[in-house]
Amino acid sequence: MPGAEPPARPSSERPAPGRRRFLGYVLAAPTLMTAAELASAAPARADAPSAGIPSADITELVDLNDVMSAAALPTSGLITVQVHADETVSFALPRAEVGQGITTSTAMLIAEEMDVPLANVRVTLADARPELVFNQLTGGSNTTIATYTPVRVAAAVARGRLLEAAALVLDTDVTELTIGAGVITGRAGRSTTVGALAERAAGLRTQQVSTELKRSEQFNVIGTPQSRIDALDAVTGRKKFAMDLTVPGAAPTMVCRPPTINGRVGSVANADEVRAMPGVTDVVVITTGVAVRARTFGQCIDAVRALRVSWRPGSAEGKSDETVRQELAAAELPLGLPPLTPSVEGRFTFHFRSNSALETNCAVADVRSDRAEIWSSLKAPIVAKEAIAARLGLPLSAVTVHVTEGGGSFGRKLFFDAALEAVEISRKTGKPVKLMWHRADDSRQGRTHPMATSRVRIAYVGDTVLSFKQRHTSVATDLGHGFGEIVTALAAKLPVADLGFSETFFQLSQSMPYNFGVSSRLLNETDKGFNTGSMRNVYSPDVTCARELMIDKLASKTGKDPYRFRRDFLKDERSRAVLEKVAEVGRWGRPMPDGTAQGIAFHSEYHSASAVLVEIDCRPGTVGRSVRDGVTGPRVTKVVLAVDAGLTVNPRGLDAQMMGCAMDGIALALTSSLHLRDGHFLEASWDNYFYTRQWNTPPELEIVIMPDTTGRPGGAGELGVAASMAAVACAYGRATGTMPTTFPINHGTLSFEPKPTTPPVPQSPTDGLDHAY
Repeated sequence: MPGAEPPARPSSERPAPGRRRFLGYVLAAPTLMTAAELASAAPARADAPSAGIPSADITELVDLNDVMSAAALPTSGLITVQVHADETVSFALPRAEVGQGITTSTAMLIAEEMDVPLANVRVTLADARPELVFNQLTGGSNTTIATYTPVRVAAAVARGRLLEAAALVLDTDVTELTIGAGVITGRAGRSTTVGALAERAAGLRTQQVSTELKRSEQFNVIGTPQSRIDALDAVTGRKKFAMDLTVPGAAPTMVCRPPTINGRVGSVANADEVRAMPGVTDVVVITTGVAVRARTFGQCIDAVRALRVSWRPGSAEGKSDETVRQELAAAELPLGLPPLTPSVEGRFTFHFRSNSALETNCAVADVRSDRAEIWSSLKAPIVAKEAIAARLGLPLSAVTVHVTEGGGSFGRKLFFDAALEAVEISRKTGKPVKLMWHRADDSRQGRTHPMATSRVRIAYVGDTVLSFKQRHTSVATDLGHGFGEIVTALAAKLPVADLGFSETFFQLSQSMPYNFGVSSRLLNETDKGFNTGSMRNVYSPDVTCARELMIDKLASKTGKDPYRFRRDFLKDERSRAVLEKVAEVGRWGRPMPDGTAQGIAFHSEYHSASAVLVEIDCRPGTVGRSVRDGVTGPRVTKVVLAVDAGLTVNPRGLDAQMMGCAMDGIALALTSSLHLRDGHFLEASWDNYFYTRQWNTPPELEIVIMPDTTGRPGGAGELGVAASMAAVACAYGRATGTMPTTFPINHGTLSFEPKPTTPPVPQSPTDGLDHAY
């Protein structure tokens, strides 16, 4: 995750008050609390003019990340850094670590400002803290942007207090002290350690102090490649996820779920019989199905298989890919009358995609008459706590929500459906439960990226683009997590208000990086019968893919090179720099055999920019190859991805993020989708949900991290997916001579036939339980 410190300027150029200063507060005990940044400004860059008619865009003034950062600012002073006698420094991060590496980048910020060894910094995840309001939501690549300054301020205040205490112990002036690797040295070589000073440095009263942060040229940790601080625990199995916790009395629990999306239990024919099975302790009907609690998960699986349940229709009863496509077509907003000038136009369809993380949905809950305690990987824990308290009729203070580390998310864990289920089951059984969804649950009843269509029209005259219009129509995206607290979460679910919330989200997250004259984009949503969510990059992959394909089409119409066309119309030098870099490194325009081609695409979001160059092989020998238990088709043979995300806190972490973005983009363009039939999704696990496989991973993959030129942090976690998907699509179009209009490209070639089953027949209409178990 990236973060940036504005570059130092000559003193003559510095604005009042002459240097960056901050407020901090020291609390009793070795805990230091900081307030928000008072003054910082990055000098504006003068960009060379680009071709085209300038396009105004709201994201150039304020984007979704700006809104999230501003919302978090008032409570940023409530975060604390603690110094301990054992020489360690700890920090409870009010965000969720789900594999993106934010605990490592946060530890680096603290180690940098305190001059302590990185190995001595312990970053844990904070419990739900309603007093933080908007400051405990993990999403939108906002973590490092929003916490970059407050965490550093807290660490710098702690460092200052330690130096003051050391001056007394070593009988010297603070200005004569140096600190390094957690050791403070004074005159004549006398020294002490931060651990030895922890108690003495703690304040006995709250007081206002000032501090100064390090300048970027002083950095020794920030910007250096670091391995994850949890890497050893992860590979040795010591890392603890929700299912690894030992909570007294919490027994394995699973749910028998309906065969169609959001179906409900009608009746259970053999509850007593299943209750008598080995190891089973409880069988209860809940809102979403029939829950089984047992001594082991294996016994839960046996019991779920044995249940005979009659189901009521779900919210997508009878629907299929084709019926949803027809709904979308009927809901499309008009593009208006055709222009009098030449134009290019296209319509694109994007199918449902699974938002199932590597770690299945799970939660632990212990509900008593007067209190409740929950453990789960939650990216919106405040909403979860407030919703659980309301459902149980308990005061907020009686509900404790612990945030555990998660094995993946990219939007999935913004929703706390597993926690709500675990709470309901624990209350009905009167016992603690350890609930785990199986893989088919996640694929069929979990969160999906909604099916959508996108229409684009670009009007032009000669070499000038006059206007760009895009109308994006989507199955409704559930943004019910709001901005991380209950008020906006409820507003996002209210009829009519939810569309306004989605439109706001859409407009603040989508950018127009080209000077394409009069530019407009509109979102319309329909059909709330599906469980959707803010999958990685949310609207951007589909919107950007459609835009970039149409740019390729326009370039072809006007006889322009696709790379040169984009470069000429990009608005700013920073954007042109990443595009130029991938063209240079990827050798854009090199001779390619027939049936193969290069594709290039650009995407900007959250004060960051990315460009991707792809090479693809669509020759018959490649497309028609045989792959065991896989889906064949075009193969991406090379990816070059350049990203400018400001000053990068941990280049190694950003490199890994961008690798994941490239794999996501390949999957979204070529193979990865859900097939809807008769109100249920056919895919049930990774064996038939075709995410990018090893055989479809490009043999050549290069990530280029651009040097910081902005003087401010930018987002990166969601950035490269859209450009990667678009580049693959553009490469496919150039290799085959036919622009793709349906995604993933292989969606229509896949077929699913139920495998033979032996009694008892699974509750799913296909072979979901066989896949899941």
